[in-house]
Amino acid sequence: MPKMFHYRQRCIGCNACVEIAYNRWRMSKKDGKAVLLGGKDKKGIYQVELDYDEVDENKRAAEACPVKVIQVLE
Repeated sequence: MPKMFHYRQRCIGCNACVEIAYNRWRMSKKDGKAVLLGGKDKKGIYQVELDYDEVDENKRAAEACPVKVIQVLE
């Protein structure tokens, strides 16, 4: 099962991930950073298992991230 990781503390809130993969990302109104929907926090790194049909759009979101805080592993 593919997994995705989000190093949220380093997020700058550019919104690119939300625009590309809206089904997995939202912007927090509290701090302006991206929120990985369904992500479990493990020592500041949020992770979630992806369905295979979500992999491509989330890889594009990871590539679009200017600070490279999103990682998708298959």
